[in-house]
Formats: sequence, structure tokens, C-alpha cells
Amino acid sequence: MVGIFGLMWVGIVVYADQGSSLWMRAVQIVFGLLLTGWAVHKAIRMTGKA
Repeated sequence: MVGIFGLMWVGIVVYADQGSSLWMRAVQIVFGLLLTGWAVHKAIRMTGKA
């Protein structure tokens, strides 16, 4: 669920948020990618324990 939110966050920032400055959009994209990466990492760890 967090991974999907992270991807949606990046999509919204890239396509819908045209009013923000470039550096702020870059920070938000990095945040979305970190959320997605964290979710993938947790999913891999959870499936490894099962």
C-alpha cells in the first residue's frame, strides 16, 4: 500500500504540480521514490520470513 502511494505521489508531482519550484518538485520525487523503495524492501523481507 505504501509503494502504491509512493508511485502515485511521484505521478502527481510530475504531472499535476506545475506551480512549485523545480527543486521542491525534485525533493518530492525523491520522497516518493524513497517510500516506494522502503515498501519493496519490506515486502522482500516479509516474503523471505514466510
